[in-house]
Amino acid sequence: MAEYHRVSVYGEENPMKEPASLRYRVVDVFTTEPLEGNPLAVFPDASGIEEGIQQRIARELNLSETVFVRPATRSGAAVSLRIFTPATEVKFAGHPTVGTAFVLIDEGVVPRGSERFILEELVGPVPIQVEHGERPLIWLTTPPITFGAAHDPVQCARLIGLDTKDLLDIKPEVVSAANPGIFIAVRDRAAVDRAKVDTSVLAAVNAREPEPVLVFVFAATPEGAYSRMFAPDHGVPEDPATGSATGPLAAFMIKHGLASGSDGTRFISEQGVKIGRRSLLHVRIRGDKGSEGIDVGGYVTPLIDATMRL
Repeated sequence: MAEYHRVSVYGEENPMKEPASLRYRVVDVFTTEPLEGNPLAVFPDASGIEEGIQQRIARELNLSETVFVRPATRSGAAVSLRIFTPATEVKFAGHPTVGTAFVLIDEGVVPRGSERFILEELVGPVPIQVEHGERPLIWLTTPPITFGAAHDPVQCARLIGLDTKDLLDIKPEVVSAANPGIFIAVRDRAAVDRAKVDTSVLAAVNAREPEPVLVFVFAATPEGAYSRMFAPDHGVPEDPATGSATGPLAAFMIKHGLASGSDGTRFISEQGVKIGRRSLLHVRIRGDKGSEGIDVGGYVTPLIDATMRL
């Protein structure tokens, strides 16, 4: 009979040891409805989970991201977050930030009624603001946004399986807030829904970039934007809601006259509809053309409280 080995959260194999019980929660982010928005797993106390095991857990749960909460190392931060997709760790992500902020408030790690606090991520400190009401609307301040290379519209049309006439007369461009994405503006919602990434063309696009890019397709709407995001190189074929790309989306739209850049402007990016996970990402512009910051916010709906045994 073969000897049984159990994988330890510390990364060692322990023959016949009692399993560790790891509590986690699943919440749906950027929605007020269960089973919509973007699902997120949060391990509220991950101080004993080895990094290699964190990646394996994220792959096992197979959500867009899984968050492991650890004690802060920066002064002034409430906690630190490690964020993993099924394939890799990321420096910053929006729906994990908003969802984890909700869990911290809900569990009293951050005092209920708090209006501001800071989360530590690999990108650095991320400020959080909470609008309290019947349910909290949680805002993050997007890290510094940078513009990169413009890309050929003909190649980008092929990248998303559309004709060049489906694209607006705006050159697709790489914009980043820690996670670079190529932003492609199309004419209407129907064109967004028809988009499908050609991975061979994506490989050619990535050959021009220092790291793999997200593919963000959107159409301007009266409410703001109707969006989809694809990240096959990150293990995410399509993301229901991408908070880290929504600040760059706002910056791209302001730059090209697709949205007002006035101080106090708010709009909504609607994402995830095509895959049955409708998400509403709120955007708030501060200062002229976002000079004082671009905030991304949303509601969170708790769904699961569970235990993983390793």
